[in-house]
Amino acid sequence: MSEVLITATATITGLGPDLDTTWRRLLAGETAVRPILRFDAGRYSARNASWIEGLETRGDRSLLYPLLERLLDGFVPLPPGCRLVAATTKGCIDTFERVRKGLPGAVDDIPVSGPLAWLAARLGLDDPGVNVNSACASSTMAVARAAAMIASGRADAVLVVCMDLVSEFILSGFSSLQALDPAGCRPFDRNRNGLSIGEGGAALLMMSAEKARGKGIRGIGSVVGWGAANDATHVTAPARDGCGLIQAIRLAMAKASIGPDDISAINAHGTGTVYNDAMEATAFESVFGSRRIPLNSLKGAIGHTMGAAGGIEVAVGLRSLADRTLPPTTGFGEPMERFGFPVSPLPQPIGGRYLLSTNSGFGGINAALVLKGNPE
Repeated sequence: MSEVLITATATITGLGPDLDTTWRRLLAGETAVRPILRFDAGRYSARNASWIEGLETRGDRSLLYPLLERLLDGFVPLPPGCRLVAATTKGCIDTFERVRKGLPGAVDDIPVSGPLAWLAARLGLDDPGVNVNSACASSTMAVARAAAMIASGRADAVLVVCMDLVSEFILSGFSSLQALDPAGCRPFDRNRNGLSIGEGGAALLMMSAEKARGKGIRGIGSVVGWGAANDATHVTAPARDGCGLIQAIRLAMAKASIGPDDISAINAHGTGTVYNDAMEATAFESVFGSRRIPLNSLKGAIGHTMGAAGGIEVAVGLRSLADRTLPPTTGFGEPMERFGFPVSPLPQPIGGRYLLSTNSGFGGINAALVLKGNPE
């Protein structure tokens, strides 16, 4: 099995147009969750989200394209034969909304094949690749798929591109589930009351370590473990006992040939909804026992970016390992009941080389990645 390096990353979030800006503002405890100006949110219980400034519709095309152009602007040249794996839950959902309202819209963009073809052309790839839609675990699953392709020798390099937009369709859907917190997301807080939606993107270039080092590329870090499991409990609610997430984490650690004592930090899904955070607490306590590992969630700062969440969190997780710092959990104030893992509104120092990143989604999907930092 080939070692899987991540050799380049890029992000775009409500906090900033690049990873450096997002990282700096994360460490400062800032949030991009603010009143929505893109459409009229007045009839919904929550009227805020984390959205990207300055995205403009070009004719009848989706806002997803200017988001991707910003994300990929200046991205490193791709190796010959690079494959593409995308992750999005709703793609060009804003175009679908316009068409349904009788407004002009490029209908060819509505199937996910539209953005995939655009990406392949933009990046000069022969193959438009595949899109992974596993609800809110989509990009975690996409990274796992890419890692498996490289580890098995089926590809030398894979570009993972993760993307999703804030739209009225998304806001109305979560609003109908009464899953939004009008005050903003508060992960793992005693008074948590729902999530905040967000938009963003991530690009992760993953390569075989042998091929990368042959080209003199050291890499930022490695994906050494991945796992997925479905708890098959409910369409939207997680299993209270965390069974699916427990299995996904254990599979990821087994793939990485490490145990619970080797994990130095956890980047959790941490949506700020009552049942998700409680489920994760149960799962982490089951896996790690009495060991209390620094833990955080990014969703109070950048919102729940849906299909982009896991990809952004991988990029930030690698930065956390490199800088030995876990960003704050923005919105966190008072710990939730019976939860002893260190969560903080301030940056936390971390040691070691392994970070666990988890995501869970509708339909009972749970996914976990083990990231390894480079030695100093």
